[in-house]
Amino acid sequence: MSAFTIQQQVTFLYTRDLVAGSSFLRDKVGLRLVLNQFDLCHVYEAAPNAFLGVCTNRPAPADPGVTYSFVVSDADAAYRALKDRGVAFESPPELSERFNVYSAFFGGIENYRFEIQEFRDPGWPAPVT
Repeated sequence: MSAFTIQQQVTFLYTRDLVAGSSFLRDKVGLRLVLNQFDLCHVYEAAPNAFLGVCTNRPAPADPGVTYSFVVSDADAAYRALKDRGVAFESPPELSERFNVYSAFFGGIENYRFEIQEFRDPGWPAPVT
């Protein structure tokens, strides 16, 4: 049994250009700014209790080795909406039979990789509303 409960989740991405990184999350992805930390880090709400910060207080990694996935109910609709906002995708959404997910990948901040994804595995938990 855990001695504590995680109540929120924050992921921080590092960039050399806070204005561009912040603009990408706000204007392209459509996230809402919830905290400006001294113009060194902007934190955006990605989902209830899940946040994505873009910061300049550390160097941007050459190869972050991470994919930030946005789980959506309709990857095709998300793909169209993001493309309309100017997001450049690697390819349209497609099914990965191996992982039973329908997804599409895109870049946007430094060398980070982003994904919109529908889990099609019946074992994936439904979102809490």
